[in-house]
Amino acid sequence: MRIGDLLYVNRHDRRILLVILTVAAVALGGFFFAGDYDETASPKESGLSGIARTGETAETPGTAETAEISGTAGAGGCRGFSKTTSSTPSSSSSRPIERFPFDPNTADSMQLLRLGLQPWQVHNIYKYRAAGGVYSKKTDFARLYGLTAKQYQELEPYIRISADYQPAARLFATDDKPVMRDTLRFPVKIRDNETIDLNANDTSVYRKVPGIGSYFARRIADYGQRLGGYVSTDQLDEIDGFPQEAKRFFALTGTKVRPLNINSLSLNELRRHPYLNYYQARAIVDYRRQHGPLKSLRELALLPDFSDEAIQRLEPYVCYE
Repeated sequence: MRIGDLLYVNRHDRRILLVILTVAAVALGGFFFAGDYDETASPKESGLSGIARTGETAETPGTAETAEISGTAGAGGCRGFSKTTSSTPSSSSSRPIERFPFDPNTADSMQLLRLGLQPWQVHNIYKYRAAGGVYSKKTDFARLYGLTAKQYQELEPYIRISADYQPAARLFATDDKPVMRDTLRFPVKIRDNETIDLNANDTSVYRKVPGIGSYFARRIADYGQRLGGYVSTDQLDEIDGFPQEAKRFFALTGTKVRPLNINSLSLNELRRHPYLNYYQARAIVDYRRQHGPLKSLRELALLPDFSDEAIQRLEPYVCYE
């Protein structure tokens, strides 16, 4: 008999043997895993046991953190651990506001905070001083960014500006010294009983008149040039907006005008004079062409463009040769 015949197992037996081996393997595995389970293990030693025994953990005296973990596991354990603490956050108590004299140029951060200023406002004060800024008067402190009107009114009685931070010009401001004046920009005005020549044709002279500045000084000089000279102080009224109270300071020391040759000037040259418009200048040119040179302005009285008033204004400036 061969050894192979002893080891031979038919097909039906092989199936039975396979089933027996499978059952034995399952039983051995169950025994192995069951042996590792220790019911005496505390929740701290076994995480799974701690989760299963939710009742024990919740009843066990401890912190609110342990209760929160147990409640989460008892709800099914699918959300994981939610570790939270029930400790109340500490609320920072507000600083008491104090009132005491301070100089914003030298006060330190602790003093400024005690006065009720915010940390970022203190930072701005330090930044301003570091850039060379100086609080020379109380109202300078009111420009602090974020400072309300109520805060400034409360702090203003306590602001003390040291004399070291006052403008240096105050050291030399004495009443016994005369005030120097820029006579080029601000000329000294003449007195009430004084007058100046209207035909001076000098803006610096005109500006000495009370009420006359650079603008009207130029207007007086320009209008005198266009006229050829002033023959009356009333001609100042022909300047738009001229201050009437200033007219009494002008006088004519001598009548010297630039003559206007009415028989030789062209139409464009004639119309440049303030007392002649385009139609009057053309009437003169036409009259000369038809009747020859003029000998008197009265010859123009019959023309519709020349009234008696227009002839009287123009006559001091006309010559015929």
